[in-house]
Amino acid sequence: MRRLDRREFLGAAAALGALARPGLLRAAAAVVQDDVRRRLVVVRGSDPARQVRKAFEALGGAGRFVRPGAWVAVKPNASFANAAAWGNNTHPAVVAEVCKVLREAGARRVTVLDFPLHRGAEALEENGVAEACRGLRGVDLRVLGERHHFRPLGVPAGVALRQVEVAREALDADLLVNLPVAKAHDAVVASAGLKNLMGLIWDRAVFHTGLEIQQAIADLATLLRPQLTLVDMTRVMVTNGPKGPGEVETPELLLAGTDPVALDALALEQVRFNGRRFRARQVKYLVAAQAAGLGELDLGRMDIRKEDA
Repeated sequence: MRRLDRREFLGAAAALGALARPGLLRAAAAVVQDDVRRRLVVVRGSDPARQVRKAFEALGGAGRFVRPGAWVAVKPNASFANAAAWGNNTHPAVVAEVCKVLREAGARRVTVLDFPLHRGAEALEENGVAEACRGLRGVDLRVLGERHHFRPLGVPAGVALRQVEVAREALDADLLVNLPVAKAHDAVVASAGLKNLMGLIWDRAVFHTGLEIQQAIADLATLLRPQLTLVDMTRVMVTNGPKGPGEVETPELLLAGTDPVALDALALEQVRFNGRRFRARQVKYLVAAQAAGLGELDLGRMDIRKEDA
């Protein structure tokens, strides 16, 4: 009998950990069997809503991910009380259009959730995400901030992170859609999809003070496995992130796919962060995530499709 290598073992352990999250496991199974799993989509345009729709179209439609009657959790990066032009929050128009597309595909309920770093619900009013969700039928906004909003879990495949408290909606929903913004980050070079998952846990401070943050980000990703990720690069804070203010560039891009490691690698290569051009293998949490079997760092193995919206 062939012995599993480390990457296969960690991937299997992560799958076993998902058994505690039946909604996510059901949704994940549909995507894993899909031929879209190696596809990355890059949509260029000046209208974020049109870019969202083009991205879903290039992935074969939202119906590939959303089953009729499903409950979908959407995780933007909405941590800061800054306008969209700052580039350190997901563009409100991207959030709104993703919610609309998911509902049109048959989602019974869409919950947009985040744990703002500063000023709680007020931050989401200031950055426009609350307004973007307001009035959308079947869409509710969940501002995390109380410990009872989270559920303690072990991290079976964790190396640095062994226990964590995770937002209940992210665990219980049938589908988890990650909706990060790409931006510079003073602790880890750049923040995109994998780093955005930290907004779903109770204690983020321990990542910076008690754990090796790069490994901990990868460990968290073995537990939280979004079935779809769209990376907002319509405008990017390329210096002094994540809080800013910093220099902002406007690549006018939206990236989408099911491989969170490949998407982060692709985002990293689109702009210079803090004046430097980085490759994915220079970012420790991406290397650790690939070693854990979470995705592909070699973009040459991916089917990258470029679209205009």
